[in-house]
Amino acid sequence: MFAVIFKAKPGIQDEEYGKTVARMRELAFEKYGCLDFIAVTEGDQEIAISYWETEEAIRQWKSDSEHSLAQDAGRKKWYESYTVQVVEIKREYKFNE
Repeated sequence: MFAVIFKAKPGIQDEEYGKTVARMRELAFEKYGCLDFIAVTEGDQEIAISYWETEEAIRQWKSDSEHSLAQDAGRKKWYESYTVQVVEIKREYKFNE
C-alpha cells in the first residue's frame, strides 16, 4: 500500500475550490481506486493523506486531465506553496478496530 501526503499553505480558497476538491475526491475514489482520504487544516497549514493500493494508480491519478486542471488552478490561486510525498507503507498496526 502507498500513501500520498500533500502539505500546503493555503491561498485564496473560494467556492470553486470547494467544488473542485469534492470532484477530485470523487474522481480519485471512483476512477482510480483511492482507498481512503483524510484532510485536516491547522493554522496556516493543510495536510491531506490519501491511500492507494499501487503506485501505478497514483501515477494515473496524477496525470488525469481533470486533476491536471485542478493542479494548475491550485498553483495559480488556491495555494501559496505545497509539497507532495509518495511513500510506501511497510507495516500497519491497529488497536481496537
